[in-house]
Amino acid sequence: MRSTAASFIAKSTIKAPDLEHRRKINFNIGKYNATVPLGKQQFTDVMAAREQAKNIKWEAVEHLDKYLLQFEEQITKRGAKVLWAETTEEAQEHIGRICAAKNCKTLVKSKSMVTEEIHLNDYLEAAGIESVETDLGEYIQQLDGEPPYHIVTPAMHKSKEDVARLFAHKLGTDPAATPEQLTLVARQKLREKYVQAEVGVTGANFMIADIGAIAVTENEGNARLSCAWPKTHIVIVGIEKMIPSLQDLALFWPLLSTFGTGQKVTVYNTIISGPRQENETDGPEEMYVILLDNGRTNLLAKPQAREALYCIRCGACLNACPVYKNIGGHSYETTYSGPIGKVITPHLKPMNDYQHLSYASSLCGNCTEVCPVRINLHEILLDNRHEAVVEGNSSITERVAWKAWKAASMNRMMMNMGNGQLKNWVVNKVFKGWTTHRAELDFSQQTFNQLWRNRKQSQ
Repeated sequence: MRSTAASFIAKSTIKAPDLEHRRKINFNIGKYNATVPLGKQQFTDVMAAREQAKNIKWEAVEHLDKYLLQFEEQITKRGAKVLWAETTEEAQEHIGRICAAKNCKTLVKSKSMVTEEIHLNDYLEAAGIESVETDLGEYIQQLDGEPPYHIVTPAMHKSKEDVARLFAHKLGTDPAATPEQLTLVARQKLREKYVQAEVGVTGANFMIADIGAIAVTENEGNARLSCAWPKTHIVIVGIEKMIPSLQDLALFWPLLSTFGTGQKVTVYNTIISGPRQENETDGPEEMYVILLDNGRTNLLAKPQAREALYCIRCGACLNACPVYKNIGGHSYETTYSGPIGKVITPHLKPMNDYQHLSYASSLCGNCTEVCPVRINLHEILLDNRHEAVVEGNSSITERVAWKAWKAASMNRMMMNMGNGQLKNWVVNKVFKGWTTHRAELDFSQQTFNQLWRNRKQSQ
């Protein structure tokens, strides 16, 4: 716990005063904030749409066992093979066996946070398989040796000048190349990999139970190419991505695009229900769907935190979070950053190691306000804090401090003791955690109770 928390604090301390980082983030999030209100105009009643989406996800998560089996039954009928993975290691082993059977040397993959979660690129590299990110943002991050910075826009923290310098260093392009020129270079490089790859890997934005299919939404077309060109298509998806019916996509696709990028609908929206059929000319010969748990059932077992599984990975809460905008995505040192990362990571990984994330919040509630499926993120953060304390993951100093604070707060005589001077000394000098990164507190010389009594006596 100490190492992960200390590393988070150290990275945050460095990043928070970085004005150049803040300039880039504010520029990119400013563009996002300008477009989202325009996207929302497509909804007659956006709040009603969000409530309906939450109710649908409630139905899917509360009856997840039924819908997962229905999905497996339906997609298996069309020739797809469904594999279950309880852990990262099981998911890696499934993919490793498939790649070995196909004698895979090159693998192309579309943007997928789940593949980041199981560290797929590192696993494949160790197995001697070239794994190529085909999303432009992910490709940029892969060239730079960095994980994604943001759930939706992986290279949000980079300016066009940063990307130009990176391409010049890694690919030998002109350092003064424009974004359009750099995109064409990436397109040429990646098109060669699509043709060479034996296996393509994608995630899934949604699993559709009633027809047994996955839905993929994107803006570049790389996911379509990643699953259509190679002979083998592997889907890796978290079990929570379920929606009951194909009809639900008419609501979820516009919500995801509006709250994710401000678009009315993303450029490419694809439903994939199996490998290439006898009467079809396009698509892979084989399709595998790996259903990943990896701690999600820990969330499912907790009534207070369960609704975090409603998340559709739009990234809106990251863009709204004052903490994220100051410390950046990499400071979290987790796959999922921002408010949703703070909520789910302590359940996907040991609470003792990642409880500190739930405290990295102002509890302003802006994340809850912008969530398209209305997850009560700030309340779950409080539940996480409570759970960490109940499990005994807080320090002795912290427990003693809060017990003393509770005792003083519930006793009027103690509240009135010492006036501001003594209280200032206790908080600023004895308990130094507050003043490490903040100005000293300055208590009033009299409590409200004393001020009120004095006022009454003077009348």
